[in-house]
Amino acid sequence: MRVNLASVLVDDQEKARRFYTEVLGFVLKHDIPMGEASWLTVVSPEDPGGTELVLEPSGHPAAKPFKDALVADGIPYTSFAVEDVKAEYERLSGLGVRFTQEPTDMGTVITAVFDDTCGNLIQIARETT
Repeated sequence: MRVNLASVLVDDQEKARRFYTEVLGFVLKHDIPMGEASWLTVVSPEDPGGTELVLEPSGHPAAKPFKDALVADGIPYTSFAVEDVKAEYERLSGLGVRFTQEPTDMGTVITAVFDDTCGNLIQIARETT
């Protein structure tokens, strides 16, 4: 068994597509119209056959209060692995990404947290051991 799909609830799929591909560097895998929304997935360019991230519309009534509570408490919705947190922080900051947590060494992991512009906080991390 392996993880095939993971979802991030987004307020606006087009905005999310631009941010996740043009800013974060993911590659579009699927964009299949399904009524008002699309089956929209992205993948890492380093693993195009790997786990797909679904940019899932957050239209369900429970989504907004859930996302708002996570953001209010500073809790990231998910985490992405990077080779160098500080370098990625600098790259993304240079592109205008707003971070809520600068790179922080937590002993066995270095993390940073940013706003994905679609209603979520996202963590980037690198294990150090």
